[in-house]
Amino acid sequence: MLPVARPGGRPRTTNIRAVLNAIFYLLRTGCQWRLLPREFPAWSTVYHYFRDWKNAGVWACLQRSMYEKARSQAGRAACPSVVIMDSQSVKTAERGAIRGFDAHKRVKGRKRHILVDTFGLLIACRVEPADISDRKAAALLLSGLEPLFPNIRTVIADAGHQSCKLARHLLRQAGWKLQIVKRRQRAFKITGPHLDCGAQLRLARSQSAIKQGLRVQSADLRDPHRHRCNTPYAQPPRSNMRLFKHPLRRNCSISSGS
Repeated sequence: MLPVARPGGRPRTTNIRAVLNAIFYLLRTGCQWRLLPREFPAWSTVYHYFRDWKNAGVWACLQRSMYEKARSQAGRAACPSVVIMDSQSVKTAERGAIRGFDAHKRVKGRKRHILVDTFGLLIACRVEPADISDRKAAALLLSGLEPLFPNIRTVIADAGHQSCKLARHLLRQAGWKLQIVKRRQRAFKITGPHLDCGAQLRLARSQSAIKQGLRVQSADLRDPHRHRCNTPYAQPPRSNMRLFKHPLRRNCSISSGS
């Protein structure tokens, strides 16, 4: 899938696999081009191949081929029918670069917009200033995807992308239906007799809830027959606690008086 060497001139002596490893190392660690380790080719050579492949669309072709292969291995069609769209604001401290202020999240920087399928595989992405609305960025993100993914029928997004203009535009241009999922619709509850004291577990489909995991709401899972001192948050009684404000000064005064 990588382009072959151009005809004519000196033969290629650079190891392309080493160039790919250097690019992956830079993306993983976030180091500068000039700080690449000596085990990789020269940083100027790595940057030259990276820039040429980006301008030639090699990275897009690689992503598309890997995406289709991953879906085929999962037993799905190469083109999805349902996609999910979301955005996230990220702080940046670079000067002179494009950035904005997200008044809703109160973040100054950039906003990344992504489009994935039901497996979470990336389909398209776009980086915009943080002050651009999700509705405008969604139109830019979805533009030009109809010839590449003709089987898409539904686009799922959160309330930030709710717009009658955007919904009409997607339906008229590509025949896609914009489905808005509210926050209270992205959660489900698990109840049962095995939960102590009627505990309810709520799993929210959001980034903050995924980090926190399962959250127990209005539940008391403590065993009433268990002694209080065995609980992980047990505290000793106040009567057994002795507080000295200046123990060293007190000892010195006692010794001097004696």
